[in-house]
Parts: sequence; C-alpha cells; structure tokens
Amino acid sequence: MPFNGPQCLCLSRRRFLRAAGGVAAAGAMLPRAAFAGGSADALVLTCMDYRLIDDALNYFNGRGLRNKYDHIVLAGASAGALGKLGAEWTATFWKHVETAIQLHHVSELIVVDHRDCGAFKIVYGTEPIAHHGRETALHRTLLHQLRAEVGRKFPQLRTQLLLMGLDGSVEDLSAADEAEAPVSAGAPEAAQAATSGH
Repeated sequence: MPFNGPQCLCLSRRRFLRAAGGVAAAGAMLPRAAFAGGSADALVLTCMDYRLIDDALNYFNGRGLRNKYDHIVLAGASAGALGKLGAEWTATFWKHVETAIQLHHVSELIVVDHRDCGAFKIVYGTEPIAHHGRETALHRTLLHQLRAEVGRKFPQLRTQLLLMGLDGSVEDLSAADEAEAPVSAGAPEAAQAATSGH
C-alpha cells in the first residue's frame, strides 16, 4: 500500500482533542483511591547537585527505603524550601508535601542539605561555606527553621534533618543542640561500600 503522507499517521487536531477529553472525563469518574498508588514511608527533600545524586540514592537504599519514599528536588534543599531562592519555590514545596501525604500517606519528611552547596553560596556568599563549623551552623539553622514550619503546617509529620558531605557521609542535625547531634561516619553499612571512594 503506498504511503499517503503524514495525514495517515495522526489524528486531526479536533479528533485528538475529543479523544483527550474523553480520557480526562473517564479519569474524573475514577474513585479518588484509584490515584493513591499505595503508600510510602517518607518524603525526601534533596538538593539538585549532580555530585550527590548517586550518594543520596545509595544512602536511602542502605536505609531500606528503596522504592519506599517520594522525592522532591530543590536547589539548596532547606534553603529552597524556605524560599531563599524565590517565594514560588516555597509554594511548590508545600504543595508537594500536601500531595505526598494525601496520595501516599507519608509520615516522615527527611531533609538532606549538603556541604559546598552552590545554592547556599548564591544566597549567603562563599564566606560561611568556607569554614566547616560555620557551614554546619548555617545548615542547622535553616533545617530547624524548616522543621518548625513543617510542625506548624503538618504536625503529624516527623522530620529528620541531615547534612551530607561530598564523600557521601551523613551527619544527623536533627538535635537542636550541636552537642546532642549524633554524627554518622558515613552512610549505613549497606551503603558504605557504594559511597566510599568519592
């Protein structure tokens, strides 16, 4: 059969819109639970930094959370969620949190900031980031500000506040006082082999 041009391969715009409208209408008639897709243990917020994508994945897999968490990515993680790079980012973050609770019944938010964060440098300059202790304190301050906001809006949501090094090691900054905060030498045992050598 001879090829008669592209009109044989696609719907007209009018027919396509009619078909799409029918699909949308069918979706609207589905019960709300049909969109839930089960449940997740946690909602994770990380920075977008390409250097730590694999390390974050290995860390959460090592914690037994493989395919058990929703994931939000915002430059600066806590700084992004708090609107330090734009108020619209805050609105997006809260909508994600609300949606994760509604659809997947998450009970915990895990926020992962990281060292040498470019977004933090944009907001705060390079000076605070250059000093290890000051960098830790700055992240701790923002992480705890975000936890306080989460507590006001979603009091049922537990929060864990983490700071990842460029080698994949993770510090837990959840404790309010620096002296109380346990420091992990790295990712959990299951993930340490995967994160070593970075």
